[in-house]
Amino acid sequence: MAGIAHSVALEGLVGRPVEVEVDVSSGMPGTIVVGLGDTIVSEARERVRAAVINSGVAWPEHRVAINLAPSTLPKSGSHYDLAMALAVVAAKRVISSDQLAGTAYVGELALDGRLRAVRGVLPATLAAAEAGFESIVVPEVNVPEARLVPGIRVVGVRSLRQCLARVTGEPEPDDPEVPPLDDSAGTTAWGGAGGGIGLDLADVAGQEDTRTAVVVAAAGGHHLLMTGPPGIGKTMLAQRLPGLLPDLDHAQALEVSAVHSLAGVLPSDAPLVRRPPFVDPHHTATAVAIVGGGSRGIRPGALSVAHRGVLFLDEAPEFASNVLDALRQPLESGHVVVSRSAQTARFPARFQLVLAANPCPCGQGGSVTQECDCTPLMRRRYRDRISGPVRDRIDIHRQLVAPSRPELAHAVAAGRSTAELAPLVHLARERQQHRLADTPWALNTDVPGVELRKRWPVSESGRALVESQLAARKLSARSADRILRVAWTVADLRGHDRPDPDDVELALALRRGTPLGSGLRDLTVGAAS
Repeated sequence: MAGIAHSVALEGLVGRPVEVEVDVSSGMPGTIVVGLGDTIVSEARERVRAAVINSGVAWPEHRVAINLAPSTLPKSGSHYDLAMALAVVAAKRVISSDQLAGTAYVGELALDGRLRAVRGVLPATLAAAEAGFESIVVPEVNVPEARLVPGIRVVGVRSLRQCLARVTGEPEPDDPEVPPLDDSAGTTAWGGAGGGIGLDLADVAGQEDTRTAVVVAAAGGHHLLMTGPPGIGKTMLAQRLPGLLPDLDHAQALEVSAVHSLAGVLPSDAPLVRRPPFVDPHHTATAVAIVGGGSRGIRPGALSVAHRGVLFLDEAPEFASNVLDALRQPLESGHVVVSRSAQTARFPARFQLVLAANPCPCGQGGSVTQECDCTPLMRRRYRDRISGPVRDRIDIHRQLVAPSRPELAHAVAAGRSTAELAPLVHLARERQQHRLADTPWALNTDVPGVELRKRWPVSESGRALVESQLAARKLSARSADRILRVAWTVADLRGHDRPDPDDVELALALRRGTPLGSGLRDLTVGAAS
């Protein structure tokens, strides 16, 4: 006797259908699970056996073989439980395998037959729809998440008994509700998906050039490095950057929500992430936590959780060198590939990187109130913890200094709020989207350098400025391309159809970390200034 049900296996965000086959044959009683499953999948035989018995169906008193096909595909997670239980019941002829055809089953079984919530329901539903399944059965608490996917019927159940009643057409038992996963710890650890809400850029007194740099970074999606002594406003500026960003469109929100679902940080009461994420990992985080991985299946890390949002690394030089160097490939490609001996997963990672660093180990370099005792060698070693290749990929560099008391008094009255600056950022992004409408790119930072020079060149005098820096070996070829991208963002903010020499000069100043002058001061300072 054989029973068949279907589920979904996830490789990163890519899903593949899995056929669960159960054969009951003569021999010594026992249950084996084959099909390249991990420890969680192998342990499912005990959960499934107890759940089936406690749901009123006798377990076969013979040898039970459960195969997850294709056998060459590694399988991880507890979401195969429901499909395995239904296939066992079909093998006993309680139900027919034909009644299970065309439907994917996802859910973890408790020993009493309740159906617990699982991670990754959103990408699993997307995969089931793409594979041609007509419907998918998920735990009731995961229904809002699964129903974000169009073109597939979503059925939520509380227990194996309810699922069997639906299959056979019998009255459904009134089983108690199952609580959702406790996602509060994970959401808090990553900083949440609604960064910047309630935070105002006007709260930052002084630092007008860096405020302007934050606005430029938000408008073009550029990476930002801020250096300065403690308490000068680096963290405040970084936390207020997401508030300038527009809401995600539906396709982006679905993509971000799928990553958060797989990472286990998607709030059950808000399954669609509308705002750009803000991820703020601690400097003691490991490479696996930042990049992704794990011993029991590959899960996305902070780089992917920050997809379409902001990744903020405070005290950046204190992060491990392998963590900082792991940023190189995602900053260029927009994705992360995590490879293990038996499995490779690819996660999206197109984020906006913001780094904050002290000028030296003691943090008092450049401070007007404290004296720095660090030697030049100590300062150099501390600075070199952020490698040259990573620094070269940062579009905007700013050196923060403590403002004077008159500057602080002036800044309190002159600084423009997030509510005033966000429309400027939105307008600049609309100009970019209009210009890049027939291309695969949406922001200036996404455009490859070759295409930027060929299709959207700056003015001749502006190009001459960049070429003079290249000839003097003050810029690398990558840096020159990044300056051109920033110049286009400056032009979009100023309403120019094409970057002029002033726009290129401002882009060079943003790159070097030198004062900006008054070229963009009107963006972040009110009329009173």
